[in-house]
Amino acid sequence: MNIFHILKEIEKVDENVFDRLDPRRAVFKHFGGFGKKLVAAAVPLAFGSMLNKAYGQSGTTPSVREVLEFALKLENLEYYFYKRAADTNIFPTPAGKTAFGVIRDHEEDHVNFLRTAISGLGGAAPTSYTDANFDWTADGLLGNNTFTDYPTMLAVAQAFEDTGVRAYKGAAPALISNNDVLQAALQIHSVEARHAAHLRRMRRDMPSGVANLKPWITMKDRGGIPPEFQGIYDGEEAVSQAGVTITGTFGGVTIDANAASEAFDEPLTVAQVNAIVAPFLA
Repeated sequence: MNIFHILKEIEKVDENVFDRLDPRRAVFKHFGGFGKKLVAAAVPLAFGSMLNKAYGQSGTTPSVREVLEFALKLENLEYYFYKRAADTNIFPTPAGKTAFGVIRDHEEDHVNFLRTAISGLGGAAPTSYTDANFDWTADGLLGNNTFTDYPTMLAVAQAFEDTGVRAYKGAAPALISNNDVLQAALQIHSVEARHAAHLRRMRRDMPSGVANLKPWITMKDRGGIPPEFQGIYDGEEAVSQAGVTITGTFGGVTIDANAASEAFDEPLTVAQVNAIVAPFLA
């Protein structure tokens, strides 16, 4: 496969192909390292994945404003959750309380950025939220445990962060037309991922412990997330990328379904995210 030739042909009909993937120099740098990192059989998979990211969106794409309004709702949900949580005294160590305070401040920054970005797009003012917009019992599913039971509080926090990571990934194609907003959204995406990683460590280090808790998702494994979070890991059992099945044996290395499902975070649609967070919306 002459990847460079294919890219040049695509560029004849889409002069922005490199911008869709990465800056031109970075794209060629990435391909230059393939020989050291991947067996030859894996190169078509990687190339297919890149094109899928550039052109994979389908159906009706929401406007940039619609995506930001949706993100604003999620960020407010997280901000008010951490605001309440950080004010509790159920943390077994001061470090845990400090971590929740830091995450709260991150989420507040995200809220402020999104409100500014939405205002900059013109039209109606961004939606305003308060703590009263959210039901912390999850429509009664969690009872009064959200801020009184430490393991439950951590599990809810991880569920919110994992959902946020996948939601931003799913929304990214709709932001391609606005480079500044897309860059900021991807930066928020990376912060949400770091939050999720830290929360997993906090759950692992709980005095009571969490059996078999690991920092990745295998198939639809909840990792101890309460069953009330319906559909939180739906789609994570995927074993194909860019239409290519990634299970099998490649260069003597066998990839089974579990390993294939662990290797990628799958994007969530707006409908899927709404279904996950719906119980928390008052």
